[in-house]
Amino acid sequence: MNDVDVTTVDGSRQWSPDGVTRGGEGRAIPVVDGVRHRFVDTPRLRFHVAEAGSGEPVLLLHGWPQHWWAWRKVIPLLAGDHRVICPDLRGFGWTDAPRSGYRTEELVDDLIALLDVMGLERVLVVGHDVGGRLGFHLSLRDPTRVRRLVTLNAVHPYWSARSMRASGAWRSWWTPLVETPLLGRRVVRHLPAFTRMMLRLGAVDRDVLSPDEVAEYVAATREPARARASERLMYEFAYHEIIPTLRGRNRSRRLTVPTLMLNGERDVRLSPHSLGGWEPYADDLSIRVVPGGGHMLAEQHADLVTEEIRAFFATGRQPG
Repeated sequence: MNDVDVTTVDGSRQWSPDGVTRGGEGRAIPVVDGVRHRFVDTPRLRFHVAEAGSGEPVLLLHGWPQHWWAWRKVIPLLAGDHRVICPDLRGFGWTDAPRSGYRTEELVDDLIALLDVMGLERVLVVGHDVGGRLGFHLSLRDPTRVRRLVTLNAVHPYWSARSMRASGAWRSWWTPLVETPLLGRRVVRHLPAFTRMMLRLGAVDRDVLSPDEVAEYVAATREPARARASERLMYEFAYHEIIPTLRGRNRSRRLTVPTLMLNGERDVRLSPHSLGGWEPYADDLSIRVVPGGGHMLAEQHADLVTEEIRAFFATGRQPG
């Protein structure tokens, strides 16, 4: 049973008859042994945060279309000697889903506000997919807050038109369906088969995600406010961030935080051939491509991912 301290958006606590914890919208929060849940109010929005363990804090940031539960296989492996902190990003899981605020820099503002309220001066960061992008931009914005960064199935912030061509345009065939205004929210809300397909493609092996696990993510994104949030997240990136990035917006900001990128050899969204081009702009960045790995590395190869994370975080540890 979870060690639970959950307060709903209206300040009340909600419990089902069988003891399952429920958030403010009444949807049950999945159970992972040893995980505590709470809502954290910040000046920007109310976060749902799942936590486990104790020790040096590690911030785990999920990707699309998931929430904190994407780390369910990694949390127990890290919690033995780390305080593992898994927030739901704006609009996902059980965190508030306002109509705006989904640009990368605004989402980084959210994370800084959360760290401030939780009294976390410096953390280790692991980010998957969108969470990896946020980890990079948090490290660029305020490197004093991040001791080390690990990204999964993400691309560094210095990508170019050449790297996009190397990745293959066909890998982005699905994005207009989720980023186009009005269409995106309708697809996610009313065509659950699409979300199921994207999750299955990302997993590579159908055994990685059970039907119940896929159903959890599908249900979470079908709620009206969260379907809209999904669309806004994708829209802001596609329409306001891709072109400035291609023009070199991030190349004036040097990445000084030691970083490890883990990417899947068979990632349907991101080709390993598109990962170059960072060399003039980063002090300490290394890349490992996982043979046979898909887009859901934390769920497909939890042991390997955790081993890489622990080894990388142990390197350069400060005395005391």
